[in-house]
Amino acid sequence: MPDASKPKSLLGFDYGLKQIGVANGQTLTCSASGLTILKAVDGIPNWAEVEKLLQEWAPDLVVVGLPLNMDDSESELSSRARKFARRLQGRFAVEVEMVDERLTSREAKMLGREQGSYDLTKIDHIAASLILQSWLDCPAIGKAP
Repeated sequence: MPDASKPKSLLGFDYGLKQIGVANGQTLTCSASGLTILKAVDGIPNWAEVEKLLQEWAPDLVVVGLPLNMDDSESELSSRARKFARRLQGRFAVEVEMVDERLTSREAKMLGREQGSYDLTKIDHIAASLILQSWLDCPAIGKAP
């Protein structure tokens, strides 16, 4: 459980090659919610849109999902997500941690169905909120990019 005496604002990212889900959260109530989905071209977002989100929400910490295989091995997407996290850190001077995101897309699709969403290609912001919520539930799981 995060230190409630010093509440933090957070942004979470679910990295993808075509879309990047974004969520916001805070440690006061330990809650996260989906915010938006950014378009990406081969994993590269419009950095001006990312900058706008960072300026608007002024997070104390950014959490990026790390897509690991079920056997704990890393894939090409894992290394690209790490690169995205390092770019966030380098370009915008924000603290970044990575969190295992296995099965968040599956859970996000399930939640999307429950919420009546018929376009399950638009659930990346839900996946980002699940990633961020997992950090809020256990901050010790965060790792450097």
